[in-house]
Amino acid sequence: MTDKRRRSFKCALHSRDGLVSSQNDFHIIFKQPPIFSRMVHVIANEFLTDERDRKYYADHYTCWPPPFFIITITLVELCFFTYYTLMTGEMNPSRPVPTDSIFIYRPDKRLQVWRFVFYMVLHAGWLHLLFNLLVQVLVGLPLEMVHGSFRIGIVYMAGVLAGSLGTSVFDTEVYLVGASGGVYALLAAHLANILLNFNNMEFGVIRLLGIFVIVSADVGFAVYDRHAAEMLDTSVGCHPVSYVAHLTGALAGLTIGLLVLKNFEQKLHEQLIWWIALGVYAACTIFAILFNICSPSYADP
Repeated sequence: MTDKRRRSFKCALHSRDGLVSSQNDFHIIFKQPPIFSRMVHVIANEFLTDERDRKYYADHYTCWPPPFFIITITLVELCFFTYYTLMTGEMNPSRPVPTDSIFIYRPDKRLQVWRFVFYMVLHAGWLHLLFNLLVQVLVGLPLEMVHGSFRIGIVYMAGVLAGSLGTSVFDTEVYLVGASGGVYALLAAHLANILLNFNNMEFGVIRLLGIFVIVSADVGFAVYDRHAAEMLDTSVGCHPVSYVAHLTGALAGLTIGLLVLKNFEQKLHEQLIWWIALGVYAACTIFAILFNICSPSYADP
């Protein structure tokens, strides 16, 4: 059947509706989908691998309940940064670090266990904050729309906790601020999804290269900032800030992401990966907790 005949047949079908009187009017029955629907289709194509899952998600997603976790965390971190910027009266790309805050992780304050989590609300400068907020919104928000707030919250907070525990073990003399542990957990969870479904993802190689470039640049800056601070006078507040949280947060994202994110097409070998991921995260977490409890320098000075 030719295209002309197809159009004539469709025109005849819709002529009773009064919308089409000729083939030249046939285009009016097509409506541009709203912006929200187009956004949902883009997210489905970017973060889901199976065509049936993409279609089902795009047809049924209603944004209820809304993706509140990433939005809430982002606003909280922005408010804390604004507060400490106004209190100190300065704003630089990588300074100042609010070392006197009750939220910052400090090696001499490990008895105050809330510091292992709440350090995430502080940031060392606007560049640190900007990177974290951009990744949270561009990667975390679509992931939350696909997998739900509860699952993404677990991945994010597991990365935050892994960041502080890893720093307490491998970089024992530094302070820790920022949500990089949670941010890298989100990046690693997305990376795990790409690796497991590489053959089904569109532009898989480009995505891998893009994540690699972004992560390399940020980790490189963090390493430089960590060791450059050692050359400065700590009396002016230039305490070294750890970059280990980036790496351990990413490890948490790879493992916890495999555990809690929706697996739309689980295979037998992926069930084995699930148990391996559970064992790795549990073993590392238990070891880090025991290390902090048994460390000779555990008590506050």
